[in-house]
Amino acid sequence: MPSPLHSTSTLAAIAASVLLLTSPAIAQTQDWPNRALTFVVPSSPGGGTDVFARLLAEGVSAELKQNIIVENKPGASGNIGAAYAARAAGDGYTILVSATPAIAVNPYLYKNLPYDAETAFIPVARGVDAPLMYVVPAGSKYTSLKQLIDDAKKAPDTLSFGSAGHGSPTYLGVRAVEEVTGAAFTHVPYKGMAPAMQDFLGGRLTFLQSDIASVLPHLKAGKAVPIAVSQKSPLYPDVEIWTEQGLPDVPQSFSVVAPAGTPEAIVNRLSQAINKAMENPATRQKLLDQGYLPVKDTPAKFAEQLKQERAHWKALIERNKIVVE
Repeated sequence: MPSPLHSTSTLAAIAASVLLLTSPAIAQTQDWPNRALTFVVPSSPGGGTDVFARLLAEGVSAELKQNIIVENKPGASGNIGAAYAARAAGDGYTILVSATPAIAVNPYLYKNLPYDAETAFIPVARGVDAPLMYVVPAGSKYTSLKQLIDDAKKAPDTLSFGSAGHGSPTYLGVRAVEEVTGAAFTHVPYKGMAPAMQDFLGGRLTFLQSDIASVLPHLKAGKAVPIAVSQKSPLYPDVEIWTEQGLPDVPQSFSVVAPAGTPEAIVNRLSQAINKAMENPATRQKLLDQGYLPVKDTPAKFAEQLKQERAHWKALIERNKIVVE
């Protein structure tokens, strides 16, 4: 007589049980998205990440045929918003749209980070590269980055700059320049580039190193003047490129990650929707008009790039013994 373990009825019961357990997850994936998504932005409204997130939301919403809500949760160099997104359910409805710090820098900068950047998120898409730019207020005597550096070497800590926080490329990029040139600037951290911009425009800062999108309205209005950029910008092709002068590059991007546990099928579908949005002529032009450089990406490619960027920032932070309590 055949063993009950191998009977047809037993096997059928096991199969039915497995189907009952997996059906909700399968249905959830196949049905996604059936309601609005939330893009969490861990910085202030009006900054570069926020501008990108809203343009991206517009393009991805059209692809997925669902509304996308952009929710700003600034503070602690992106840690507050990132921690909030990390606690969200991995169901594809809460997505983190972040600048580099929260996912590639802060793990090596903060002793008590409220989330594990490597395990809390699944890479979805790099999104856009965001060239950084040194700008000075209109009427400034400085017309080149070399002049800033020379004066900061002659009179250390007399020239001030603002940043989006200690963990931001807008700070660490300047720190990298100090490291190789011997210059010394005074750093004033803010909760995002938007509040830093207010003091900059008010004449309380000597310069900023900013993503182009954050400062673009003020460049157009003549209130800010570009003196150097990290990579050639179609918007400002004649501005000197500091990496061509032997100064260190500052990899900066605005990227998309999903909370851990998000099904692979949803991650891939979201990545594809982002790529299609980037390829849409209208969306792509809007991004280029803001100074962004759209990137066609896959989750696997982005994961590898993220690994390399983390190694870059980890080495810089450890060399300079930079720690934020």
